[in-house]
Formats: sequence, structure tokens, C-alpha cells
Amino acid sequence: MIAPGSKAPDFSLRDQEGKLISLRDLEGRTSVLVFYPLDFSPGCTDQLNIYQEVLEDFEAQGATLYGVSVDSAFCHKAFQEREGLTIPLLADFEPKGEVARAYGMYIDERGHNERGFVVIGPDLVVKHVHKSPTPLEIPGANLIFDALAA
Repeated sequence: MIAPGSKAPDFSLRDQEGKLISLRDLEGRTSVLVFYPLDFSPGCTDQLNIYQEVLEDFEAQGATLYGVSVDSAFCHKAFQEREGLTIPLLADFEPKGEVARAYGMYIDERGHNERGFVVIGPDLVVKHVHKSPTPLEIPGANLIFDALAA
């Protein structure tokens, strides 16, 4: 797993609209990459809806959240529309899980992401990393708020 204090691994992923989002686009602001297993699963639906409920509070602290899973941009778009999400969802689809692997958030034997998050500072340095002990455990929004405050 990537360690706080390291330079964030570079990436370029498509969001649910097909727009390419790269690490360099995050420069100058605090960003949170929220890694989750799969769109439409019960746990992931709960997780993203919890974050959506407090999204304005994250933004008030100067943080931008991005969801990252191995689903395609098309799947992300359908998931976002069904759930009413405004959090950008990034498709780590092909090569499958490449970005999650770079951040230490991929489960090879399952073929999907861990559940966790990485806070990246405006200088593109990793400030905080959290990986849940199991993909069934949703990191509460309070953990992200605590990481942003640290």
C-alpha cells in the first residue's frame, strides 16, 4: 500500500461522462480517491450514498471526492443516474485495476478494489491512506473528515 508522504502515483481515468481525469488535474486542491469494489452492489451503493449526503461538508473543507472502481464509464453513468450521485466516478476498467494496484487498493483474487480512500494534497503528495480490514466494512465519512483535519 502507498504510504503517506509519497508522491501520488500518476493516473489518467475516464469519468462517467467519458472525460479524462488525470493526477495533474488534481494539483492545487485536496482530493480524496475513494476506492470501492463495484457499482450497484449493496455495500457500494450505501457507501457512495453516505458520502453524497455529506458532499457539501467535504467541499466546505476544500476537498474534492472521486469514486474509483473497476467498472466502465458506462456502468458508472448508469449507477450515478440511478442513485442521484454527483461525485465523479472514475473507471479503472482497462487495464483492469491498474490505478488501484498502484495505490495498493486492489484484490487480485477477487478482481476488484479494496474499500478505502487516499487523501492527496494540493502538492500531489499522499497525506493519508485508509484501507478497510475487509471489503465488507465501509469507511465512514467521519474517517475522511478526520483525515482531512489531520
